[in-house]
Amino acid sequence: MADEYTETKSAPSWQLPAIVVLGLVAIGGLAFGWNASTKLDATKQDVATQLKTTQSSIEQDMSSLKDRLMQTEKTNTDLQGDLKVVTGKLKITQGQLKKAREEATKANEETTGKISALDTSVHTELATKAATEDVKNVDSKVGVVRTDLDSTREDLKMARSEMGTLIARNHDEIDQLRRLGERDYIEFTIAGKNKPEKVGNVTVELKAVNEKKGQYSVNLTSEDRLLQKKNRAMNEPIFFYLHGTKIPQELVINKVGKDTVSGYVSIPKANSAPAASASTSGN
Repeated sequence: MADEYTETKSAPSWQLPAIVVLGLVAIGGLAFGWNASTKLDATKQDVATQLKTTQSSIEQDMSSLKDRLMQTEKTNTDLQGDLKVVTGKLKITQGQLKKAREEATKANEETTGKISALDTSVHTELATKAATEDVKNVDSKVGVVRTDLDSTREDLKMARSEMGTLIARNHDEIDQLRRLGERDYIEFTIAGKNKPEKVGNVTVELKAVNEKKGQYSVNLTSEDRLLQKKNRAMNEPIFFYLHGTKIPQELVINKVGKDTVSGYVSIPKANSAPAASASTSGN
């Protein structure tokens, strides 16, 4: 029997190293992929954290902007309210000033009209009366009229208050105002501070005098109402109303000295009607 011949082929020698190399490459690829995935997750987490921080900061800024906007709107509303109040008061003040100017203009026109009428009357009387006695009488009347005209012209030179009333600076001017017959005038002198004195229907109490600046401070009490007037100037009228009257009374100080002031209280004759009616009904 012939001997069996078995042929055995051996694997090539390069296969094993190739397999090892491929294994190492695969392991390296897996390690690289795992590392990249880990970095990607970390990057995502960092980005998410930054986004969250940025969003929180933006929300805080928005809240702060909203608060500032609300505060600005409130300030704007308050300013608009104050502007309306100031505008309203300004309109009232302008209206009062306009009315006072109109009354002053009207009073000047009436006075000028009276002067013209008197002058016309005198000239007419002189033209119609030729007798000596009549001329003498007319001359006498002319003298009186001239005196009245001179007095009226002096009245027009006096300063007027914001209410249109003439302001007397001394006793002679007070007498001139009395002759107009529109108001009653009560003159007074107060010597010493904190000594209330009754002047007409108001009580006057001197509180302070600045003789150098020509200023004074007084308290006025009328019908249980106290008015405190500080640092008022000479010849600056102080107006006050009594209950039930529409025309104001006025107090004017036209002379100041050391703890001493002098002036007058002016009372419209139109204000005497309510008082007289009240006293009559009381009886």
